Amino acid sequence: MSTLSINPAQDWPAADTVTAPVVQTQGLGRVVDDRVILRDIGLTLPRGGFLALLGANGAGKSTLLFCLATLTPATSGRLLLFGREVKKDAARLRARIGMISHQAMLYRDLPALENLTFFGRLYGVARPAQKAAELLEMVKLADWRYEPPKNFSRGMLQRLAIARSLMHDPDLLLADEPFTGLDVRASRQLEDLLRQLHGAGKTIILTHHNIAQSLELAGRVVVLRRGRVALDAPTGSPALAQSVEEILVS
Repeated sequence: MSTLSINPAQDWPAADTVTAPVVQTQGLGRVVDDRVILRDIGLTLPRGGFLALLGANGAGKSTLLFCLATLTPATSGRLLLFGREVKKDAARLRARIGMISHQAMLYRDLPALENLTFFGRLYGVARPAQKAAELLEMVKLADWRYEPPKNFSRGMLQRLAIARSLMHDPDLLLADEPFTGLDVRASRQLEDLLRQLHGAGKTIILTHHNIAQSLELAGRVVVLRRGRVALDAPTGSPALAQSVEEILVS
């Protein structure tokens, strides 16, 4: 199983290679208006890893995800994606990242197929309509291809949002609270889809409030507390859920 490890003293590769980790950070921090949101984050995530990023509200989870997505700049430390410095190559690296959040980021009145085709064209995807149709089939929305998202349930919207995030075939998938507002059935469908994507080789980082569900899905967990890494461990230990909960309530 792929693992994530914290190692601030690691050596850094000079360029993207097949074996380079997907994510490497060293002393990563972010400060906004004198408020420290992230401090001294050091982690390495190999290709094909599935990481659950947990923490109480305000712990810095979403901020870290947005830094990794190259959408929010870190104010200190170092970040490499696929072996390349984000500060030097952000635009190119961004094209290898898919982002999912509890906001679908879709055009409500545009049919599902056209939504995906539009995003495919933005990314320069070859035959975007064909790729969109294939993804709609994968997320089990093919029968709804001509319906606009405004007619979708919350669970359907999330599956369509995942299809959108996959239009450019990203290597790294960042999922920020994707289970928010889902009922049990929709939650199970999303679980299955994330497992399918991980099985297909995608590297996934998931933020979530449900401890048990997170530990079941991911191969490793990192817990943030007040912007710092408070726990880094492989999943599978019977006592892990209790350790995570103790950090979250402390």
